Amino acid sequence: MATATTPSGTGVPVRSIRSRRSLAPYGFLAPAVVLFAAFLAAPILYALYLSFRKAEVKGLGLGSAGRTETWAGLGNYTRALSDPEFLASVGRVALYGLVLVPVMMALALVLALLLDSGRTRVGGFARTSIFLPYAVPAVVASLLWGFLYLPRVSPLVDVLEAVGLPAPDLLSPDLVIFAVANIALWGGVGFNMIVLYTALRSVPGDVYEAARLDGASDVQIAWRIKVPIVAPSLVMTFIFSMIATLQVFAEPTTLRPLSNSISSTWTPLMKVYRDAFVRNDVYSAAATSVVIALVMLVLSFGFLKLVGNRAFDQEK
Repeated sequence: MATATTPSGTGVPVRSIRSRRSLAPYGFLAPAVVLFAAFLAAPILYALYLSFRKAEVKGLGLGSAGRTETWAGLGNYTRALSDPEFLASVGRVALYGLVLVPVMMALALVLALLLDSGRTRVGGFARTSIFLPYAVPAVVASLLWGFLYLPRVSPLVDVLEAVGLPAPDLLSPDLVIFAVANIALWGGVGFNMIVLYTALRSVPGDVYEAARLDGASDVQIAWRIKVPIVAPSLVMTFIFSMIATLQVFAEPTTLRPLSNSISSTWTPLMKVYRDAFVRNDVYSAAATSVVIALVMLVLSFGFLKLVGNRAFDQEK
C-alpha cells in the first residue's frame, strides 16, 4: 500500500503533518499557561485554601506539635467583615475613589480631546510630558510628593508664604486623603489620556469633516461625535482606574513615616500586609484578600453590565 505524501513528495505521512500542525498552537501557548498556573492561579488557590484554615496553639506553642493548622470554616471571613479597622479602611478607599477617579477620567478626556483637536503645536512634547509621570514608580512618586508636602522642607510653602497665602498641611487628618489622591492623579492621567487619544486617532478624519460641513463647532464635534466614539475606551479605563483604586497601597505606605494621619490599616491592602507580615496571621490576611478580590470582581462586572452594553453598542 502506498504511503500518502505531501504534494512536495517528501514521503512524510499527511496524517503526521496534520497532527503536528494541530499541536503547534498548544506548544506556543504552553509557556504562558505554565507561567499563569505557577505564578497566578496557584497563589490564588493557595490563598483561598488558607482563608478556610486557622492555627491552634497548644501549650506554649513550642515544637512541631505546639502549633497545628485546622479547619476554620467561614470564621476568618466573619472576622474580616466584622473588623472595625477593615470597615474603616473600606470607607476611606471609597472616599478616595470618589475623589480620584472622576477627576482623573475628566482630565484624561479633556487632554485627549485637546491633543486630538490639532490646535496644539507641540503635540508630541505635550503627549510625552503628560504620560511621563506614569513611568515613575509609585514609591518614587510618593517620596517626591512627600518632600513637597512636608511644611518644613517644601519649597511650595516658601512660595505661598512669600505671596502672603497660608500653607495648608496636606498631611493632616483632614487633607491626607487628598494628598494621596493627588499622587495617583499625577501618575494616572497620562496613561488614561494615551488610551483615549489612541482611540480618537483611529477615527477617520472624514467623519469630522462631514460634521464641519454641516455647521458643527469644535465643541459640538467633541461632545456629540468624539465622546460617544471613545465610550468603550472610557469604560475600560474607568474599570482599570477603579481596580487600581481598590488596590492602593504604595502611596499611603510610603507617606506613612511622614504623617501620623496614616495608620497601618489605612487601606484594605495595608491591613492585609499588617496581618500577614506583622501579626503573622496569614489566615485572616488570606480571607481579607479574597473579600477584596470578590468586591473588585463584583464592581467591575457590575459597572461593565450597567454601562458596557450601551457603550459597545455605539461602536457597532
